[in-house]
Amino acid sequence: MSLLLALGIGTLAGCGVWLLLRARTFDTVMGLTLISYAVNLFIFVMGRWRTDAPPIVKSATATLAEHTDPLPQALVLTAIVISFAMTALLLGLALRAHAATASD
Repeated sequence: MSLLLALGIGTLAGCGVWLLLRARTFDTVMGLTLISYAVNLFIFVMGRWRTDAPPIVKSATATLAEHTDPLPQALVLTAIVISFAMTALLLGLALRAHAATASD
């Protein structure tokens, strides 16, 4: 499972970088979006993703292995909102530049 996640993150990041290096505006916006997805997955995976553990510890004697860290989930939610706003801003700028210059 970890190999599949690593390959998925690497593929998203690689495709995002490839799109960023192209000279077209829409490709640049899509490249930034793919890189933000890759970073979100990377942050989420670094939080030791577990399916059988509660997100919050209820007892004072619990160790780190007994719960899931909720901080990466909060960081990813914040990053999703920021990347959505950044994508909307870039698309607005790209449309305005295309309307003003009639070129990409």
